[in-house]
Amino acid sequence: MGSGETDPHNSSAAGQSDTCFGVFNASDGPNNGQNSITSPWFSTAFGLIGLCSNLFALCVLLSSSRKLSSQARSSFLVFLCGLVVTDFMGLLVTASVIIPYHFIKFAWARVDPGCHLCNFLGFSMVFFGQCPLLLGATMAGERFFGINHPFSRSTSISKRRAWSIVGLVWGFSCLLGLLPVLGLGRYTLQFPGSWCFLTLLPDTGDVVFCLLFALLGIFSVLLSFILNTVSVVTLCRVYHDRESVQRRRDSEVEMMVQLVGIMIIATICWMPLLIFIIQTVLQQLPADGRIQTLPTETQKMLLIYIRMVTWNQILDPWVYILFRRAVLQRIYPSLRPRPSILVLNPSLRRKLTADSVLQ
Repeated sequence: MGSGETDPHNSSAAGQSDTCFGVFNASDGPNNGQNSITSPWFSTAFGLIGLCSNLFALCVLLSSSRKLSSQARSSFLVFLCGLVVTDFMGLLVTASVIIPYHFIKFAWARVDPGCHLCNFLGFSMVFFGQCPLLLGATMAGERFFGINHPFSRSTSISKRRAWSIVGLVWGFSCLLGLLPVLGLGRYTLQFPGSWCFLTLLPDTGDVVFCLLFALLGIFSVLLSFILNTVSVVTLCRVYHDRESVQRRRDSEVEMMVQLVGIMIIATICWMPLLIFIIQTVLQQLPADGRIQTLPTETQKMLLIYIRMVTWNQILDPWVYILFRRAVLQRIYPSLRPRPSILVLNPSLRRKLTADSVLQ
């Protein structure tokens, strides 16, 4: 009874072990000399650079979409636009909470005793993190069917349908992000106390949600890799099967270069975090006693991997900005408009003609 009256803070902290404040140990916060990895300038610089990059890319995308007549290219630009908007909003929403914390140093338990802000930030991290991976896989699938089945009417995607697919990806990611709010897993405060994310502890709900998030992300990256590899091989085979095929259709090559660039960036930025999440939760499963807080080293590594993920949102728009035909033709003047894949593969063109007659 005496300890409960003289130390209410510790009693409160113990009672909060099942909420968003039970995982992060305040003693491991920014006051322990780890300023090199908890500096507010990291978040501020990354946020400003990412916001400006995505805003610039969005302006370029909107300008390019007005000049297009190709339906395949216009649907691809819709997916790119959805990706850029997702990255921009992800940086804007998360930075609006994280950056003020670094400069104000508000107390989460006092400002957000009900964990509503923490849940919102955790949801944002999951939603805006999973969306780019799913959109990358969706874009890879669209190009896969567009290249390998170029004459199927079912593979022709209008702008409206493309936006509907983007909306479905957003909706699925939203449902995934809401799972902890609905009871599966928890969003908890993470080192150095400026952000919230899924909980890497051996609780059944936390483990299931962590594995679901990580495995879905890995599946999206691997699916993108497989589909993009097949698409690139198909393009190379078509363009080199005939002697006259020494020229390329710029738009098809441009889309694949951009898509491969997005895939490479996502793989480099995301795979370390996803593997780390799986490795951490599985290693803690055999523990006999329930672990209440993450080890300090695990908290720091999680922060480092999250910083790597931030680079995905910063670099994505530059893939489109730098790997456009207008830019590539300035670097390589020999690149000129080339005939379509229909011209390069007469057998496919004859098949299209025959199918049109039959229909």
